[in-house]
Amino acid sequence: MDCALEKIVSPYRGRKGAVVPVLQEIQAKEGYISREAVEVMSRELGISENEIYGVATFYAQFRFEKPGKHTLKVCLGTACHVRGALSVLEELERSLGVRSGQTTRDGMFTLETVMCLGACALGPVVVLDEDYHGQMNPAKTRKLLEEAQREG
Repeated sequence: MDCALEKIVSPYRGRKGAVVPVLQEIQAKEGYISREAVEVMSRELGISENEIYGVATFYAQFRFEKPGKHTLKVCLGTACHVRGALSVLEELERSLGVRSGQTTRDGMFTLETVMCLGACALGPVVVLDEDYHGQMNPAKTRKLLEEAQREG
């Protein structure tokens, strides 16, 4: 039993429509929605685990695997796409050995794609954690990844 999870969930006991806000709080604190979190939610809110998973899987914002230490986001919006974002994504997938939505075996990197980062003039854009990197290409992407790997 996880007291931290119960502390998040218990204020929502008996409240209709609490699933999404509870999922958001848990993910903000834990980084993802664990099996244990769903069990605690089910018990505390009196909702079946299936119903919780049904809500959580409906929204793309929720993840069920622990994220890596670093997150790489590749913009695939129109401006980035026409400027070569797919080759940047392919380079990251090849270098990391994962596909979008996955985390490397060592837990260092999670790779994600997004439809727009709002930095269209800089496209293609890669965000490493919170830092935006514009006008990316496969060579710049390799260099960015090598630097991030060295820094840990």
